[in-house]
Amino acid sequence: MLVKVYGATVQGLQAVAVTIEVNATRGCRFVMVGLPDNAVKESHERIMAAIENSGYRFPTRQITVNLAPADVRKEGSGLDLPLAIGILATEGEVDVNLLKRYMMVGELSLDGSLMPIKGALPIAIKAREMGYEGLFVPEDNIREAAVVNKLKVYGVRHINQVVGHLNGMHPLEPTVVNTRAEFYAQQNDFELDFADVKGQEHVKRAMEIAAAGGHNLIMIGPPGSGKSMMAKRLPSILPPLSLQESLETTQIHSVAGKLPGNCSLIAHRPFRAPHHTVSQVALVGGGSNPQPGEISLAHNGVLFCDELPEFQRSTLEVLRQPLEDRVINISRAKYSISYPCSFMFIASMNPCPCGYYNHPTKQCCCTPGQIVRYLNKISGPLLDRIDIQCEITPLSFDELSRTAPGESSATIRERVVRARKIQEERYKDEPGIHCNAQMTSRLMHRYAEPASNDMDMLREAMNRLQLSARAYDRILRVARTIADLEGSEQIQTHHLQEAIGYRNLDRSSWGE
Repeated sequence: MLVKVYGATVQGLQAVAVTIEVNATRGCRFVMVGLPDNAVKESHERIMAAIENSGYRFPTRQITVNLAPADVRKEGSGLDLPLAIGILATEGEVDVNLLKRYMMVGELSLDGSLMPIKGALPIAIKAREMGYEGLFVPEDNIREAAVVNKLKVYGVRHINQVVGHLNGMHPLEPTVVNTRAEFYAQQNDFELDFADVKGQEHVKRAMEIAAAGGHNLIMIGPPGSGKSMMAKRLPSILPPLSLQESLETTQIHSVAGKLPGNCSLIAHRPFRAPHHTVSQVALVGGGSNPQPGEISLAHNGVLFCDELPEFQRSTLEVLRQPLEDRVINISRAKYSISYPCSFMFIASMNPCPCGYYNHPTKQCCCTPGQIVRYLNKISGPLLDRIDIQCEITPLSFDELSRTAPGESSATIRERVVRARKIQEERYKDEPGIHCNAQMTSRLMHRYAEPASNDMDMLREAMNRLQLSARAYDRILRVARTIADLEGSEQIQTHHLQEAIGYRNLDRSSWGE
């Protein structure tokens, strides 16, 4: 008897529909073809135990399973459920007439219960795209998959629930999630707030500019000056995610298996802070079973690298292309995948190995050569790609002991949102351009060209600081954002001066 059941596997960020063809004939073997990986091959033992422990009998015949399309590699354990249902259908335990209406995925435990899988959201999108009536997923993945409308999504705990539904004995109710209501209700709920940060007004100003224009930022200062504390609060002043951005972000985290439990859509911009021992593959993605890396998990959010010089130099250099192109292309012998990675890059570092160079009260014990070698761990090309470079100094006791709270994140966020709306209107006819940090050279000539008298000042600064052409572009982008925060149509002299001030960590000028 031949039975067809429908499942899916994930490749990159997209789901690929898989037709599971199960044929039972005379014999005593179990054969699986169609490029299954080890996890899929091992499903035979899980399925056999699950079927028998759920009250059914595993067929004592030859079972041949074909996973179509046969030229696409099938990965993961999500095909356990459709495989088990197909085998039961060959024994007459499941009504085969309803199988064509449903797609199903799930990993089976030995007792027949269903374990969560990766990529439930892209699989649900694929099921709706292909016109299936419903989708069976493990109960732990139900809220993630139920985000997709016009598709009946059933969360199941045990294989018996799927059999009962297909046979009409115990129909399941589809899960309905009010996606928009939950999404908008969570957008303004932050644990960390800039009101808790005392002093450091110039750093807050730099972060406000960075958030308003989507700029990359690096902070340099001694230990304990508040670099990490302020970086963690940056998402609280970024513009809220749109539904489309949230869906993109949720899809990436779904494929990586990083979604929090009982989560439907991600409502806050991601904040990823990999340790400095992170490998290149973990940072950019890929691997034998390709997965999104940290830069893709930070898509539409923030990638924070604390203690930047402690990262391996080769690891940092792989950031150069994603920072420019906002997409990472991973090509290997067996696959080629593109992951989106439009993120804000925020970094922090000490000014020297001991951490106290330029400290107002503590003496630095490093030699000039040690300081130069430490700073040179960050390459010039990578530093050029960071729009805002901000020096931070520790607060005195008087500043720390003040009880007055600082400006709240909500207040700063209002100004950031106003500036972003100006940029959205400006670039509405430019596909792929949403903020000043994404401006091309053509757009800079149109919207960020300084006046002739300001050009002379900029030329002098470029020569004195020995800045590169890329740094010139960064200055104009930042100046454009500062003007947007003030609601000014033209870049004025003080906008340009402030933007030039944010290049004070370049090799030739820092520490003077």
